[in-house]
Amino acid sequence: MSVKKTALDKDLKWQKRMDAGLGETASISAKLGLALVFLLACSAFVAFHMGGLPQSGFLIAAAVIGGYMALNIGANDVANNVGPAVGSKALTMVGALLIAAIFEAAGAIIAGGDVVGTIKNGIIDPTQMPDAQTFVWAMMAALLAAALWLNLATWFGAPVSTTHSIVGGVMGAGMAAVGIGAVNWPTMGTIAASWVISPVLGGLIAAGFLAFIKFRILYTEDRVTAARKWVPILVGVMVSAFTMYLMMKGVKKIWKAETPVVIAIGVAAFFLTVIPVRKAVFRASASMTGRRKEIASLFRIPLVVSAALLSFAHGSNDVANAIGPLAAIVSGVDSGQIVTSAPIPIWVMVIGALGISAGLILFGPKLIKTVGSKITKLDPIRAYTVALSAALTVIVASALGLPVSSTHIAVGAVFGVGFLRESLSHRRRKVASPMLVDRPENEQGDEHIEALRQIDPSEAEKAEKKMRKRLLVRRRYAVTIATAWVVTVPAGAFLGALLFFTIRGIML
Repeated sequence: MSVKKTALDKDLKWQKRMDAGLGETASISAKLGLALVFLLACSAFVAFHMGGLPQSGFLIAAAVIGGYMALNIGANDVANNVGPAVGSKALTMVGALLIAAIFEAAGAIIAGGDVVGTIKNGIIDPTQMPDAQTFVWAMMAALLAAALWLNLATWFGAPVSTTHSIVGGVMGAGMAAVGIGAVNWPTMGTIAASWVISPVLGGLIAAGFLAFIKFRILYTEDRVTAARKWVPILVGVMVSAFTMYLMMKGVKKIWKAETPVVIAIGVAAFFLTVIPVRKAVFRASASMTGRRKEIASLFRIPLVVSAALLSFAHGSNDVANAIGPLAAIVSGVDSGQIVTSAPIPIWVMVIGALGISAGLILFGPKLIKTVGSKITKLDPIRAYTVALSAALTVIVASALGLPVSSTHIAVGAVFGVGFLRESLSHRRRKVASPMLVDRPENEQGDEHIEALRQIDPSEAEKAEKKMRKRLLVRRRYAVTIATAWVVTVPAGAFLGALLFFTIRGIML
């Protein structure tokens, strides 16, 4: 009888796994179907409005590739903006998707600009292109190469820089079209430097603010009083940083303010924020007992707002990675000339904005989970430092003239937070100080060791050593992500060159 029961249990377990697999397959098929519908809509729109123009078929293909690139930007890059908020449970996945989709599209349409640079970051010299036709082929190859690489990186679960992807595509297509001399190698050097500068700077800033919060609030005897003192100042710093960040990156194509003006407005934003936030914190903390979760809840609303603002700034900036080459193709076909900056037709902007939002909703959750919960455990306090680091790192890097990637900053900040947690966890167990014990995080492990010590002291000692050496950052994600970052530009360049030769072979 027991054998039959075991067999039945195995059958039921196998059936459950099969049902889950079938459900996942059906979900992926539905998402791919909806993405295909979006791309078909792009092609139908262009065919209807430009069907009578010369090379209309080429324009239709370019619109589909531009839409495909926008889908992949939404699937991969936007995770950095909302991942920490979802991982900390400040936002649900559905709430994050809705907020990010709305603000990404708003940023792209409102602040995306009416003119865009078509040669990303001056990677190649357009004057070396023999004719407009070769230039258009190169832009199409670069756009498709970047989209394919982003699609592959998303499939592997690696958040990568969309800017670096399109840079690689442009470099490879340019080299295939003109030769190695077309590439601006000093600029490529600064981009390579950003592979190190961005994550290190982001990680240091995030870890620094988290250490400040821990030692000034969480490791004090009266957490509530400490929170009333410091949380308004920390929120004020965030508002100030995001105000300057949005002025520098979010609305620069609408209004480009001088540096002194940006700083003055940032300082004003800080002082205008602190007083009302202090009153709100006093009200919210009136019944608090000082538990970590209660203190963390004070950072929840600022974290949600930061996710929205990061999405707006991202939409206004990174939509150019999809529509820049597409605008170049449209202008090149229309004018028959090589263009380094092109006016953006409204339909091109809409494809970019809607594509990013659609890609986020359909395929974004995978990378959101990776950034938000799979690298290290986040709560609203840790996620707050990640979001703040994203804004501050861009400001600091811009002031120092350093090249940075927003993707590398955000992911580097998550790793910085995780490694700081590891360091403090090991330290507090060595010094055995009650002030350094973060009770909610370690309470169960400590109680287990104490109970084990009563039964078997040697086993308790082994368990304590294991606890002391525990890893709070998943190393395999570090290796996967770092590898993807390093190969992004070369992979984009290889694909760009290969696709240029393919397109030229088809068209000639």
